[in-house]
Order: sequence, then C-alpha cells, then structure tokens
Amino acid sequence: MARYTGPKTKIARKFGEAIFGDDKSFEKRNYPPGQHGNTRRRGKKSEYAIQLTEKQKTKYTYGILERQFRNMFKKANAAPGITGEVLLQLCESRLDNVVYRMGISPSRSGARQLVSHRHITVNGNSVNIPSYQLKAGDVVAVREKSKSLEAINSSLANANHVYEWITWNGDKKEGTFVSAPERIQIPENINEQLIVELYSK
Repeated sequence: MARYTGPKTKIARKFGEAIFGDDKSFEKRNYPPGQHGNTRRRGKKSEYAIQLTEKQKTKYTYGILERQFRNMFKKANAAPGITGEVLLQLCESRLDNVVYRMGISPSRSGARQLVSHRHITVNGNSVNIPSYQLKAGDVVAVREKSKSLEAINSSLANANHVYEWITWNGDKKEGTFVSAPERIQIPENINEQLIVELYSK
C-alpha cells in the first residue's frame, strides 16, 4: 500500500476530527463523507471496528504505513513502560514529526518532504529518512543552504506552539530534542489503549 496522497479533508471527516491541523473545509462539513454522510444512521460499532478506527486515525495523523506501524508496536511492546505510551513516544520521536513540532513546516507531510529533500540535519549530518528515530540530546537544524527557503521561513514566522520536550533557537534555526515527551505532553486526541488491545488479539 502506498502512502495516502488524496484529499485530507475526506480523511478528517471519516474520523470526525481535523487530524491534519486547521481545516476550513472540515469545519464546514464535519460529518462523514459520502452521499448520505450527513443523514445516514449508523449502527453501533463493534469493539474491533472502534479499535481499528483508532489505529487508522493514528497512522494517518503521523503519516506511517501499516508495516512501519506494526514494527513500531512490536518495539514498544518489548520496551519497558506502558506499551501505548511508548508507541506514541516513538511516533513523536520520528524526525519528520519533530521538524513539524519545531515549526519548520506547518504539516507533517511538508516536514517529511523537507527531510527527504535533505533540507534538515541531525547533529550536523544531513539525514533524509523521515522515520529516523531521534535520541535525547539530538540537535535538529535547517541545513545552511536551505535557511533562506521561503516555505521554511514562512512556517517559522507563523509557528506558535511551544513544547517542553523541544528547545528552539530561531537565530540559528536549530533545536534540540530534549527527550521523548510524556503522554500528557502529546496533544493528539488518540486513545492508544485501543491500539494495544487491537494488536494484542
């Protein structure tokens, strides 16, 4: 399965929330897509359907494919700590997500593109793998040649989120991944326990 590149609003409407960030189209039509989306009566969802929906929502939110996500769950399950929380920490520790959190890009898909096109460095070395797992203390920066890119500067100018687990130096256009965030520091509306239950069957 290839990465989804279709209309993001359609996916947001499927889950009933703007999982890709601010979306004016979603605000106008925040009901399920389809001919009868606003009127069709839906029966009660099964436990499996609820768990599957939560997993799909998480995958779309972070832009992770099924095989990658399953491997991340295995890694989280083998690690010490609460499996669901560790899974979300792994998602948040991805390079593309941290680039997004730092405000270098207004979206995770944009951040993924910046990483793929070698506009981002980690500890001074160019890294073009969006799924690269950062460790505490890693320094993420905009490559010197890319500091004048309009897309990056525009995003940084509009960035207003502050995360305790990330530091940012606007003058140098670099930040430090201080540590993996605690669950309470992750703003995404995800019930990770449902995903654990789904994979544990």
